Amino acid sequence: MKNPIWFIFWLLVLLLISFFVAFFASFFYILFYMFEACCDCWNGINNFLLKCVQFPHHCAEAMLECRSPF
Repeated sequence: MKNPIWFIFWLLVLLLISFFVAFFASFFYILFYMFEACCDCWNGINNFLLKCVQFPHHCAEAMLECRSPF
């Protein structure tokens, strides 16, 4: 049986944290994405920023599955 406490936890993380993280990271992801075409050294930074942009998606999936964050 799924624990509804984790649903509430992920809902709060989604609404209070993840949108701000994604909004902040999206600006830098777009900015640094053009540098990745010139130099492969930006690949690791862009992968991290892409994960930050996709953080709301991760929170929504975890919320629907009532998944524990551990």
